[in-house]
Amino acid sequence: MSATATAACIMGWPVEHSRSPLIHGHWLRHHGIAGAYRREAVRPEAFPGFLATLAERGYVGGNVTMPLKELALELSEPDARARAVAAANTLWLEEGRLRSTNTDVEGFIASLDEAAPGWDVDLEKAVVIGAGGAARAAVHGLIERRVAKIVVVNRTLARAEALRAHFGPRVHPASFEALPEALDGAGLIANASALGMRGHPVPAWDLAPMRADAMVAEAVYAPLETSLLKAARARGMRAADGLAMLLHQAGGGFERWFGVRPQVTPELRALVERELRGH
Repeated sequence: MSATATAACIMGWPVEHSRSPLIHGHWLRHHGIAGAYRREAVRPEAFPGFLATLAERGYVGGNVTMPLKELALELSEPDARARAVAAANTLWLEEGRLRSTNTDVEGFIASLDEAAPGWDVDLEKAVVIGAGGAARAAVHGLIERRVAKIVVVNRTLARAEALRAHFGPRVHPASFEALPEALDGAGLIANASALGMRGHPVPAWDLAPMRADAMVAEAVYAPLETSLLKAARARGMRAADGLAMLLHQAGGGFERWFGVRPQVTPELRALVERELRGH
């Protein structure tokens, strides 16, 4: 793929909150690539038509955010990882075919590895909040790291049960009312839902039932310090924030669209942090 005058985008509804253009814009400047990365607000009902005209709009691919990740899988040719997760967040055109993958898995795992190397050693029980695309990525990553029991907590129990049907018996669905019991003895809690995001409910997290050496992972990055991260840090727990996941999931798409594998650097993190703290 040519790295000259190439454009990609982030598609979602809503999409104004996305900092992906800031990340990819930084990498484009750093690597001297004459490309662009834009936001595209796309309603779910308009998504099939938008993807059908992706090339006509000048795009070679893009990222997909809520609530389009599962739909993106259906409308593209997914690779093995996207099929395993049953959600796609990265799309690209290849010889006229719309291909897809899921880089949320590597973003989730890399954020944990960066924050607390060895976090998965002797990790027997993890709790994942949510049952959408980000939660599917987290569950898949935890299964790859051989976590024996993964409790998926969701307000709509049927959606949590769908993850058990897809991923198998390691997944244990639970309603949000059962969260205290789910957290009992858990070594990791991962918020892969919109809880705590600006404009969404902000729960009062009680992490006391978890192991003393437990780890917290957050997918929400606006605000940068969510209520879950505050609760974790108040107990002296190790934590990976949503910004780390966002940064680490971005590289795979950039490489496919622009032909260069970028690096997540302190400079890039500081750039996005300044943007987040300014709002």
